[in-house]
Amino acid sequence: MMLREKEELKTLRQRAHMVSLENRERASFTGVTDVESFNEDEVVMLTDQGVLLLSGEELHISRLNLEDGQLVVEGRVIAVEYMDGAKQGKKPGLFGKMFK
Repeated sequence: MMLREKEELKTLRQRAHMVSLENRERASFTGVTDVESFNEDEVVMLTDQGVLLLSGEELHISRLNLEDGQLVVEGRVIAVEYMDGAKQGKKPGLFGKMFK
């Protein structure tokens, strides 16, 4: 990896992460490094703070600039959730087994 590429990567990692929601109709994000998947019901993105899942209805990406780490999604927002790696692989507890 060249020095310039290393500096750019360092800059990307230091970028601020922000989530802004306007009237549950427009979600803006900074610190986005990649969009893993998207459809009308959910957008899965990689951010400087981890994997972020945006759930909703009739979602569409109106702006994506990975160089600046910006993403804007419009539609009806239902939930914004960080996917913690420890929770994803967690086995169900007693109640999880009982109510399966």
